[in-house]
Amino acid sequence: MESPKKQQNMHIAIAGNIGSGKTTLTALLAKHYGWEAQYEDVDDNPYLNDFYEDMQRWSFNLQIYFLNSRFSQIVQIRQSDKTVIQDRTIYEDAYIFAPNLHTMGLMGTRDFENYFALFNLMSSLIEPPDLLIYLRASIPTLVNQISRRGRKYENNIRLDYLKRLNERYEAWVETYNLGKLLIIDADNYNFPDKPADVNAVIDKVNAQLHGLF
Repeated sequence: MESPKKQQNMHIAIAGNIGSGKTTLTALLAKHYGWEAQYEDVDDNPYLNDFYEDMQRWSFNLQIYFLNSRFSQIVQIRQSDKTVIQDRTIYEDAYIFAPNLHTMGLMGTRDFENYFALFNLMSSLIEPPDLLIYLRASIPTLVNQISRRGRKYENNIRLDYLKRLNERYEAWVETYNLGKLLIIDADNYNFPDKPADVNAVIDKVNAQLHGLF
């Protein structure tokens, strides 16, 4: 399958719950199109391990770290002359993860309001992605993929936490109106093992980017 003619300086972003396959799909699409990939800062994140050990203590610190990291990525993306595909968006932090922590009593109202005010300022200074790809995945799919990749700090993730996040993802995507949106049902795809599944997504991406409906 041939890549279409490249468009310069586009921002593609992949959204989805923990374990939905964002990183895998980011890498595969970057390889196919020759895009530059921007990944979530997981391995070098100084708060992630502490957060999963004590969410209430470290939730605000973690979310501020992600907000800063994501904002910096977007600034770099828009300054680049390349098309960049980003693993997770700044909007997920603000509309899904932070409010979920607040609702669960794991982030205080004062911290949440401080965080959201900062997000509102940052979001007013950036452009949304040219295309948002949302990976919709059921809880069994998420659990299976989280287990398969075997990150130690993710062993403590509770099912109710994933369920709450999924509900927030669905509510967010339903009202998303910042740009083009492509929804992929991740339960029906096996990106690592089935090239045909990747090609099917590439066809959908081409249709969104180039109007081949």
